[in-house]
Amino acid sequence: MVNKETMLKNQSTPHGQPLGFYGTLGQCKKMKELYSTIKKFASSATAPVLILGESGTGKELVARAIHDSGPLGSHPFVEINCTTLPNELLESELFGYERGAFTDAKQTKKRLLELADGGTFFLDEIGDMDLHLQVKLLRVLEKQSFRRIGGTKDIQVTMRILAATNRNLGKSIQEEKFREDLYYRLNVLSIDLPPLRERESDIALLADHFLDLFNRKYSKKLQGFSPEAKDLLENYPWPGNVRELKNSIERAVLITPAKVIAPQTLKLGVGHLVKKDLQIESKSSDEFNFTMPPEGISLIDLERAVIKKALKCANGNQSQAARLLKVSRELLRYRIKKHGLE
Repeated sequence: MVNKETMLKNQSTPHGQPLGFYGTLGQCKKMKELYSTIKKFASSATAPVLILGESGTGKELVARAIHDSGPLGSHPFVEINCTTLPNELLESELFGYERGAFTDAKQTKKRLLELADGGTFFLDEIGDMDLHLQVKLLRVLEKQSFRRIGGTKDIQVTMRILAATNRNLGKSIQEEKFREDLYYRLNVLSIDLPPLRERESDIALLADHFLDLFNRKYSKKLQGFSPEAKDLLENYPWPGNVRELKNSIERAVLITPAKVIAPQTLKLGVGHLVKKDLQIESKSSDEFNFTMPPEGISLIDLERAVIKKALKCANGNQSQAARLLKVSRELLRYRIKKHGLE
């Protein structure tokens, strides 16, 4: 029998390529560094971890990897998204309540903090938690105890707390929307997840993985992507990150009538720059044949796409790419580093 650890470690693409570590996917340099960090952090059964990253980068997967690969892997993993419930319901869902604590409290109810005792408790989108609940959570972190709503008795719990957010908590602290003391208590260990646009070498691997996944889910037999679709996938900026890629592949599997996925069935986000479609013809030193989409375009994405195009045309030769862009090699190298295109 294959145990859970072996199954997770042996994840691979249909072609046998290794995908990642304990459910997290990717083999680029930044992901390999992430796996090393997860292994280090997983060895502790108590230290809180704050997981930072844009929406869709896989914060929940990283939380599960820390739990599954560590000493608490056989113990409960309990999670909640702090944005899914109004504050009153979120509080009762976290702390439970005593009989008679409010009108509908007909019996004492244990909830998530008690259910997570001995294991891991993951709070997703903690940056959206109400300040009142932040105070109560701080007590749990500091004293490893809490009281149910309407209760007078302290309940002792032992657990590891993981938290994640896509918000800039430093800014939230300045705006008095997040407690500084809670931030420092959670931020004993921290992980900053890379966005998909900084993981270009993983895009094809992930696309193949999701294609295989949805082929099996929907009993389809799609054989891959057309060259144009591959080019589109690799050069789209992916503002929704891995989640957007997964959803795009699922939609394409469902609606593709042919054996391979074509660009038009991917239906990527309107208004986002795709390098393939970037055709700027110089008419003079200050005039270009370029149509601005009505919803606007990201200047950062535009610059990044132009640099990528130049590097591709120059076969990776930075000096030649700099000549194409009419800038110094030093400036180009700075821009390459700025955009994570090393």
